[in-house]
Amino acid sequence: MSVKDSAARYGAVSRVLHWGMALLLLWQFLGAGARLLLEDTPIEAFFWSTHKPLGFLLFALIWLRLLWALLNLQRRPASVGLPATLGHLGLYALLIAVPGLALLRQYGSGRAFEPFGLPLMAGFDGKIEWMTNLGNALHSWLGWALLVLIVGHVFMALLHRHSAGHTDVLPRMWGK
Repeated sequence: MSVKDSAARYGAVSRVLHWGMALLLLWQFLGAGARLLLEDTPIEAFFWSTHKPLGFLLFALIWLRLLWALLNLQRRPASVGLPATLGHLGLYALLIAVPGLALLRQYGSGRAFEPFGLPLMAGFDGKIEWMTNLGNALHSWLGWALLVLIVGHVFMALLHRHSAGHTDVLPRMWGK
C-alpha cells in the first residue's frame, strides 16, 4: 500500500487519519450521549473526562488531514459528484468549527487548558463573555449537526456500495 493517495484509492496516511478520526469521533459522540442521557453516572464520568483532550486532538488531526488532502489533491480519487463534494466540505467545516468553538469558549472562560499535559492556555482572571456565549450557543448544536452529516456520509458510502449504477467508493478508503 502506498503512503500517498492515488486515482484508484487513498494511501496509508489518508486511511489512518480517516479511520483514526472515525474512532475518536465515535468516542466523542458516546461521551456526548452519556452526558445528555446518563448525567452524573460513572459511565458519563468515564467518557466525559476525555472529551476536551480528545476534542483538541481531533482539532489538530483535522488540520493535518486537510493539509495532507491538499498535498495529495491531484492524486486523490475523483469525487462521484457535486453532492459528495459538498458533503465532504461540510464535514471538514464542522470538524474545524466544533472543536474550534470549544477552544474559543475554553479561552474565554479564563480557565487553564492543558490537554495531555501540554500547557495550551494558561488561564486568567475574569471571563470574555462573547467567546463563552458563542461557544455555548453553537458547539453542541454544530456537534449534533456533525453527527447527522457523518451518518449521512456512512449511509451514502453504503448506498454507493450496494446500488446498481453507483460507484462503489468504500474500497477507496477501506482497502482491496
